[in-house]
Amino acid sequence: MTPTATGPGSAPDGLDMPALTEFFAARVPGFGGTLEAELIAGGKSNLTFLLTDGTRRWVLRRPPLGNLTPSAHDMLREYRVVAALSGTDVPVAPAVAYDDTVLDVPFALVEYVDGPVLRTERQLHELPDADIERCGYALVDVLASLHAVDPEPVGLGDFGKPAGYLERQVRRWYDQWQRVRTRELPDIDALHTRLAESCPPESGASIVHGDYRIDNTILDPDDPAHVRAVVDWEMATLGDPLADLGLHLVYADPSFAPVLSGSAASTSAKLPSAAAVAQHYADVSGRDLSRFAFYLGLGYFKIAVVAEGIHARYRQGMTRGDGFDHVGEAVAPLAAGGLRALKGDLA
Repeated sequence: MTPTATGPGSAPDGLDMPALTEFFAARVPGFGGTLEAELIAGGKSNLTFLLTDGTRRWVLRRPPLGNLTPSAHDMLREYRVVAALSGTDVPVAPAVAYDDTVLDVPFALVEYVDGPVLRTERQLHELPDADIERCGYALVDVLASLHAVDPEPVGLGDFGKPAGYLERQVRRWYDQWQRVRTRELPDIDALHTRLAESCPPESGASIVHGDYRIDNTILDPDDPAHVRAVVDWEMATLGDPLADLGLHLVYADPSFAPVLSGSAASTSAKLPSAAAVAQHYADVSGRDLSRFAFYLGLGYFKIAVVAEGIHARYRQGMTRGDGFDHVGEAVAPLAAGGLRALKGDLA
C-alpha cells in the first residue's frame, strides 16, 4: 500500500480532516493548528495514520473501511490497555485521546514513537545476523514482561474474563469463520472440532496482546534488540498467556507469508527457531509448556480465520493495494498447519 499525504484541504480515505482539526484544537495540548495526515504502509487490519502539525507527530488508529468483524477492531480496548501499561516494563506509545464521535467510527490517538518497524524480510535481513537473533529473543522477553504485569494495579482487573478464555476463543473464531467464509474448507471444521475436544484448562491469566509479532513493534534505531513500543493492541484482553506465544510462533510459519507478503514476521531462517523461542519463553517466564500443542493449533486456527476475513473484504472490493489478491491462498495451508500442530510438531 502506497502512503498518501494530505494538506489542510484534503483527506485520505477514512479521515475527516476539518473535524479532526477541531478535535485537536480542543483536546490536544500544544497543537499548532494546521493538521496533515499520511496513511502509514499496511492496513490489512486497522487503518493507521501519521498526523502532524509540522512540529509534533501523532498516530491515529481506526477500524478498516468496510469492516466485517467489528469485535476485532475495538479502538477503546486498544486505547485503554496502552494507557494502563504506561509506567510498566512493557514499552508502549504514550496515550493521548480516544473518541467515538468525531469520525464515523471510534479512533485511538497516541504520540508518535520514532524507530524502525521491520515490516519486510528484506528490512530484517539488512541487520547483522547476530542482531536478528538478539531481536528475536528480545521480542520474547517483552512478551514475557507483558504476561508478568498484574492487571489489577494498572486498572485492567475487569479487562476480560480469564476463566473459560480458551473455550471462548475456539467458539469465537469459529463464529467469525461462519461470518466471513467464502468457501467450504473441511480442514477448518476438523481443526475446530479437535480444538473444542482437546481444550485444556487455562495455564494462567494475564494481559494478552492477541496479535504479537515483530512488525507490531517499534525498535530502537541504534539497537534492534531494544523494543521501544509494542503497537496494535485492539485485540488485547485478559486470558491465557500461552495463546500469545502460540500465535507469535505461527507467524514464523511460511504458510503465513501470503497474509503479509514478504513479512519480517515469517519465514526468516535468521530468526530463532520456534523451538528455541518457546524454550526461551519458558526459561524467562517460568511457565509450563507441556500442553503447548493446543496453543499452536489455536494460533493457526485464528490466523486462518483472520486471513479469510481479509480475503472476503478483498472479494467485495473493500480493500485496495498490493498483496490482497493472494491472502486467500494462505487459509487452507494454515488450517492444515493447525491440524499438524495438534500432533505436537514444533520445529
